[in-house]
Amino acid sequence: MNNELQLIWQEIQADLATSVILWQAALIIAALVMAWLINGALRNYVMLHAPEEWKLAIGSINRMLFPLSALIFVLLSQLILSGWQHTGLLRLAGRLLFAMAVIRLIVYLLRYLFSPGGWLKALESVIAWSIWGTLALYLTGVWPQIMQGLEDMRFNIGKNPVNLLLVLQALLTVIITIFIALWLSRVLENKLMRAEQVNVNLRVVLGKILRIVLLFIATLIALSAVGLDITLLSVFGGALGVGLGFGLQRIASNYVSGFIILLDKSMQIGDVISVDKHYGVVQDLRARYMVLSKLDGTHVIIPNETLITTAVVNHSLTEHKGRVQIDLAISFESPLELALQQMQDIAKQHARVLQTPNPAARIRGFSENGVELSLTVWVSDPENGVLSLQSALFMDIWKVFKKNKITFAKTETKQD
Repeated sequence: MNNELQLIWQEIQADLATSVILWQAALIIAALVMAWLINGALRNYVMLHAPEEWKLAIGSINRMLFPLSALIFVLLSQLILSGWQHTGLLRLAGRLLFAMAVIRLIVYLLRYLFSPGGWLKALESVIAWSIWGTLALYLTGVWPQIMQGLEDMRFNIGKNPVNLLLVLQALLTVIITIFIALWLSRVLENKLMRAEQVNVNLRVVLGKILRIVLLFIATLIALSAVGLDITLLSVFGGALGVGLGFGLQRIASNYVSGFIILLDKSMQIGDVISVDKHYGVVQDLRARYMVLSKLDGTHVIIPNETLITTAVVNHSLTEHKGRVQIDLAISFESPLELALQQMQDIAKQHARVLQTPNPAARIRGFSENGVELSLTVWVSDPENGVLSLQSALFMDIWKVFKKNKITFAKTETKQD
């Protein structure tokens, strides 16, 4: 146990039977109450006056301000009282509040960088317990012995002698620098994505390149900071190259294909495309795959290599619109010309249906039970889905057919 920590525990033990400990406890409670009042007032102000897009970010930062503001009040109390009495309890409270601020800062960064999920909550719990456990080991005086034990565990990496403490420090430094690089890349990427004068594909490419460069620089800085030889990366790079050559060919191909798609502008976010049997709107372009939002509300993950090696129909390469088709069959006794005309008229009256190209009702063929018809319309907002539009068109067609005595073809049910 170091001298400062030993002095803190001695002061607390000596003050337990005096009013000094009560004064310090009262000041700690007052600091917590003041911090709670200040953060409550700030939270109310944010909810009433701040823009909607700022509320989530400011709300997360507000969680860090509580331990920080309480820590400031505790440090001020410690500074004032240190002239004429012990302040061991205040110094102990300051360390606890600092640990709480660090935990909330890390949680804020994690929630800013990654999407919510069960693994994120588990990681937050692991980090919180690790920090509290480290603080407990430090306060009980066990931490120096643990550090000495880790330093005594020595081994060699190549010709370089290292110890377990150095490895753990290197790992922690790499993690911290990577988090800083990810946070900086996210901030710059958000600003880049708001630059509407730049093509959306170019923005995505620049954002991904920026993240890779920052992560690479962060790794080099971290390894240099702990004194490791950066030339060791050449061995890792050679192993990675062999891995890519044998086992990761398809993964590497998907990443390269993703950058080609983003750069050649063959498709962009919001385009209406057909790939194999899938038809929908490009919702997101990732480095390895594309997310296609189908018009029935489902999503398809398509590897980028598939988009390069197979034919892709881009229905909105020049114009942003989507095709919607409904199929039905009427009996042979029904007036065919009237049915086709009524279907076109119904489509023209719908608000979402474009008038150019004109809605088209056509004969698809003849079956044993009747005449098969199809109605094709175009919409300017395919990303909003088509199920509601198809349902509305079917309902209007059913009403008009019933009024004009146009009967649908009967379907036969197969019996075993």
